[in-house]
Amino acid sequence: MQSRKKKTMKTNKQNKSGAREQIRNIEQTNTNTEAQSAPAQAEKKDTRLPIDTEARKKNRTLPTPKVLHALLTTLPDVYRTAEVVGKWVWVRFTETPAAEIRQQLAQLGFHWNRERQAWQHPCGSFSLGSQADPHEKYSSYFPADAKAA
Repeated sequence: MQSRKKKTMKTNKQNKSGAREQIRNIEQTNTNTEAQSAPAQAEKKDTRLPIDTEARKKNRTLPTPKVLHALLTTLPDVYRTAEVVGKWVWVRFTETPAAEIRQQLAQLGFHWNRERQAWQHPCGSFSLGSQADPHEKYSSYFPADAKAA
């Protein structure tokens, strides 16, 4: 077997003391910027609103009609955009909703699905995720439209 040695580039233009001083300067600059950014990171607080986890767990097991009723009574504007897909309730927004709305959805048992870009509620039927579009397998409807008719 032939051994391989890494080749290093040799330069005559820099002396060793100059390179060491450059390294020291870079290290000092890094420690100064880290010291300045540390208080800024320490000041960052958790701005999320509190959620009652026990109530959330209970709400996740509610059947679809009860979830829709809770959504209608607490967030009527959001109820108008809700879609029932199979047994699940989906809520989609065109823009990011306010923190209070997200907190109330989470309290009702909804969770964010990044792939489908929707807040979803399992309505008691928990299943493993699937890559297929549930609209192909299950019927769907908008309860606000059904109630108006």
